[in-house]
Amino acid sequence: MTSCRGIEIDAEGLDTDEVFLNIGPQHPSTHGVFRMVVGLQGETVTSLRPVLGHLHRNHEKIGERNLWTGNIPYTDRLDYICPMYNNFGYVVAVERMMGQEVAERAEYLRVINGELARIINHLLGIGFQFNELGAMLTPMIYAFAEREHVLDLWEDASGARMMVNYMRFGGVARDVSDDWLKRCRMVVDRLDRKIDEFDTLLTDNEIFIARSRGVGAMTWQEMVNYGISGPMLRSAGLKYDIRKVEPYSIYDSFDFEVPTFPNGDVYDRYQQRLAEARQSVKILKQASTASLSKVRSRPARRHGTPRCRPGALQPRGASKRRAGLLPGQRWGDESLPLSRPLVLLCQPGGYEAMSLGHLLADAIVILGSVDITLGEVDR
Repeated sequence: MTSCRGIEIDAEGLDTDEVFLNIGPQHPSTHGVFRMVVGLQGETVTSLRPVLGHLHRNHEKIGERNLWTGNIPYTDRLDYICPMYNNFGYVVAVERMMGQEVAERAEYLRVINGELARIINHLLGIGFQFNELGAMLTPMIYAFAEREHVLDLWEDASGARMMVNYMRFGGVARDVSDDWLKRCRMVVDRLDRKIDEFDTLLTDNEIFIARSRGVGAMTWQEMVNYGISGPMLRSAGLKYDIRKVEPYSIYDSFDFEVPTFPNGDVYDRYQQRLAEARQSVKILKQASTASLSKVRSRPARRHGTPRCRPGALQPRGASKRRAGLLPGQRWGDESLPLSRPLVLLCQPGGYEAMSLGHLLADAIVILGSVDITLGEVDR
């Protein structure tokens, strides 16, 4: 006897030959140019192998060729949903090797733009997750509508809506106006209301609960072994947030919580993203106009480093700086020209093991809950 969703099934005589099914790279539920080869025993997943390369742009190798500053716009392309935070993680890593101080006003601007990116990333992740469940486009369009307000702010601040190239070593590329800060606070208040709307519309949906509870569950210990981090890890019960345990920028000056959920399944990953979006709103309200008024007259970028020489303060050393949603690693080596990185690596997590033993339809839902971006995965 076997059990599927609590129903006892007599499997004797039902075994079939294992078959392999190609999904993608054009499948609408694979988040971009992604292909996976799924082994099936009937409808049950027995193996799953991602096949990468369809979107490969050689980002890591190109990073070894570029100057340190020249790598900043490449981080925009890693996860094009939240380019501000990719800029953030990279410049923090290099500043750590340089011993570079950062202008106080720029720290606030970095946190504000980074947390706006975090909220939009979570809301769009939820939208894509419901798309995989067959909810068509409604939740995703709701999320994209809110993203437009954030993109308007990014366009005013950086000159671009997606490929922002906004962070710089020591600060940001350009300051923002008082009007920008006022509009930012209005957008934050709007996002606060919209997060409540998402909660009201989706959390108690019976179909969603039936399709997501217990699906793709994994303990935090297993996730650590597979290199999975961030919201996925916290949804399995581990209260581990880099902004708290290894504070960077000025995150240690803000009051916010690290939410967790116990089960690490598809449903808890949804709840985790919603809860983290609420905490981002809490941070943004603290870092808004009232806080910035304290440093209004100070520059948004600190100059004074005549030559960008990461590694000089850390011989043959590695900077492993994890920031935001994307873990990043940058290495500098003083025995080589210090105008460019020796090695540049970006580390997203995987999802194959979560799908084993589940139905094929659940494998697509699990993929949606992982919330991959192919620019980050296929690098």
